[in-house]
Amino acid sequence: MSFESFNLHPRIAAGVRALDYEAPTPIQAKAIPHVLQGRDVLGLAQTGTGKTAAFVLPILQRLMEGPRGRVRALVVAPTRELAEQIHKAIGDFGRQTRTRSATIYGGVAMGPQIHKLRQGVEIVVACPGRLLDHLGQGTITLEHVEVLVLDEADRMCDMGFLPDVRKILKHVPARRQTLFFSATMPDDTRQLAHDILHNPVTVQIGHTAPVNTVSHALYPVAQHLKTALLMELLRHTDTESVLVFTRTKHRARRVAEQLKKAGYRATSLQGNLSQNQRQAALDGFRKGSFQILVATDIAARGLDVSRISHVINYDMPDTADAYTHRIGRTGRMARTGDAFTLVTDDDTAMVRTIERVLGARLERRTLPEFNYTAPAPERPAQPARRGQGRQPATAAKAPRWR
Repeated sequence: MSFESFNLHPRIAAGVRALDYEAPTPIQAKAIPHVLQGRDVLGLAQTGTGKTAAFVLPILQRLMEGPRGRVRALVVAPTRELAEQIHKAIGDFGRQTRTRSATIYGGVAMGPQIHKLRQGVEIVVACPGRLLDHLGQGTITLEHVEVLVLDEADRMCDMGFLPDVRKILKHVPARRQTLFFSATMPDDTRQLAHDILHNPVTVQIGHTAPVNTVSHALYPVAQHLKTALLMELLRHTDTESVLVFTRTKHRARRVAEQLKKAGYRATSLQGNLSQNQRQAALDGFRKGSFQILVATDIAARGLDVSRISHVINYDMPDTADAYTHRIGRTGRMARTGDAFTLVTDDDTAMVRTIERVLGARLERRTLPEFNYTAPAPERPAQPARRGQGRQPATAAKAPRWR
């Protein structure tokens, strides 16, 4: 099958050819014909399978006819990064169509967004909170929306946006086409899909486990030795482009700084950065200016970098779904990738959960030359309470992994 089989408008087909797209991915091949027919679609697929084009191309096709200068398609996304990724795809595919799109999200001034909306756009890609701000101030109207897309719907529910999404639904016409894309279907996401989709076609590609082009490995280690082991892993691995995930914003910044001091081209992506700083980090990582991006889960979705060779979980994620989303950043579009996870004894239960999802036991690896028994650095002595003596420092225990 080729993209020509979709009979896209010549100007859209030209955009596809300019991006060197040849054969559609499975989610594109299955979803696009139904979307073109105007059907509601429930799309279930892992990250990195080409979902964005599966709804962007049919939307562009629909907008080739009809009025211009008013919002006819709305895409709701959970993060600024994903909103920008979708906006870029619209611009790339629709370069010759004269279709205009705008992004709406928080963390930046509303003025430029209002100016863009007043100029007239056909597609809005928005994060829920800032979109509600615009609706409250009357700077946008959704009364002419013909197509509503909820992208990464499960992530929006995870981030607490479900009430905002339901408020937004009150501002769009009841008669519309709705496209609902999600990597997983927990109960709240399933209920939302049931409530807003009308006689949908379900398109499911694979399972909710990470794509099978990814190789997984666990590296047991004590918590205080994680950074040292990360350095050793990077030194022994032919890494092209590495995404490192941490649990906290502080840790992402600290690990990135340590990597930079060690001579790596590294940067961080976390919530304490301004939007301009976040965009600079992403752009630098995409272009190769940075070899390593250390991020919190804010980057687990919406990070479209096609050639990430390795994902390294510095910290184990809180859920198996979060593991899936993180690992989905590598092995994209049928390329191969590696996923390394640094695990402590506290992560035993989550490892078992992830192995059940994957249906296989993950390989445990060690580096022969690494000192796994090095003691933790001593903390500054604290004044002893009355009746208590100081406890002697002890060497760290090696992880008890089998």
